[in-house]
Amino acid sequence: MSSTRASLWFSFVEKYALVLLALAGSMIISRLLTPAEIGVYSVGAVMLGIAQVLRDFGAGQYLISERELGTDKLRAVLGVSFLFAWPLAALVAALSLPLAGFYHEPRLAPVLQLLAFNFLLLPFSSVTLPMLRRQMRFGAICSINLCYGLCNFTVSVLLAWRGFGFMSLAWASLAATAGALLASLWLRPPELPWLPAWAGMRRVLSFGTYATGGTLIDEAGVAAPDLIIGKMLGMDAVGIFSKAFGVLAVFHQAITSAVSPVVFPLYAARAREVGGANLAYLRTVSYMTAFAWPFFAFLALMALPVVRLLYGHQWDAAAPLIGIMCFSSALYSMSSMARYLFVATGHVKTQARLDTLAVAVRVGALLLAAPFGLLALAWAVVASMLARAALTLHYLNALSGIGPRQVAGAAAKSLLLAGFTTLAPACALLAMELSAGQALLAAGAALLLWLAGIVILRHPLLDEFDLMRRKLAASFLP
Repeated sequence: MSSTRASLWFSFVEKYALVLLALAGSMIISRLLTPAEIGVYSVGAVMLGIAQVLRDFGAGQYLISERELGTDKLRAVLGVSFLFAWPLAALVAALSLPLAGFYHEPRLAPVLQLLAFNFLLLPFSSVTLPMLRRQMRFGAICSINLCYGLCNFTVSVLLAWRGFGFMSLAWASLAATAGALLASLWLRPPELPWLPAWAGMRRVLSFGTYATGGTLIDEAGVAAPDLIIGKMLGMDAVGIFSKAFGVLAVFHQAITSAVSPVVFPLYAARAREVGGANLAYLRTVSYMTAFAWPFFAFLALMALPVVRLLYGHQWDAAAPLIGIMCFSSALYSMSSMARYLFVATGHVKTQARLDTLAVAVRVGALLLAAPFGLLALAWAVVASMLARAALTLHYLNALSGIGPRQVAGAAAKSLLLAGFTTLAPACALLAMELSAGQALLAAGAALLLWLAGIVILRHPLLDEFDLMRRKLAASFLP
């Protein structure tokens, strides 16, 4: 268990560095580009996000979950990566003009054409990161991802400052992919093959069919708001909505994306023990909600000053959307790790079924709400997340024996912790006009209350903090 904790804390360090880079870049870019320019890139990026799922085709998950790996299997995975990536690059480039015509937005075509070049580079590092995760080498993963983040930040800010507009974000994406590729080639495990092979690809494709089906549907649900808003309300509305999602995504970047690379191999290892995966999952729920619920409670109350502090007054319209969608993000934190539990315990088909049902509800709700504006769309996101949470609890109970009462028990102290933490922003809101300085002061007070609440409530997260304290003491004291 100590190696898991070490990997988890290492992953947190990496993700927080990336969050700071992304946040700094977003604060600068939001003051250099208009909502419409950011909206154009957002639509192109979510389209590429859907294609990216097809490009991987479950190869990464296969490498992590496969019990025994040899050179033949590794070469087969590499072959699958090339098989999908390069044709997808050509397809995206070919569809760029028709898609731009569909949205009546000619600026979308060059964005898609440039982003398509990413798919030409990605196969060369497609095996490296999953293999490093399998080996729990999070130091190497940290180096590769930091290289990506630094390249993205530097190129996007410099080009936006020089007047490249929306294309600065597309060039930054390509530069970041190239930088991460160079780092992964330097740090790749020596046992990885350089040449792909056709032999053994059928097994990888069979696994990837179900793994990719669920992930593809889930990604379509994530992309649906931008794609629907871009068509029905225009690129300005996409920019506002994507900026609201960007603020909410800070939690995903800082916490969820730091935990998920660790819990998937952890669940896979614990699945071999009787009840081991269930206990690990419930503990993860307790930890995730301890971070998520206080964060989103604070953000819901302080949405407007946070938006002005980060992005400026031109993005004020994003604040009410953030306040509403904090409910959906808090709900999602309860079940965000269920995907990895299902895949690790062999229920890939179930995860695909859950994604299909949840995304169908999400897209339907968004299409019904879109004619009524952005606020209605925000409430549609909340309603669809309620449906997804109910479906996830149903499948957890049916497949793993984890009932709603157990999940509620794991998250009970986190709910009390969130209530305790929101005393700070609630008091700050008594001020007639909340300045950026007052917002920062409220954030500092909320953090202190959160730490005090963990101790007072004896939250399970306290065990991790205590362990970290003892390790640091052992490192620095004789």
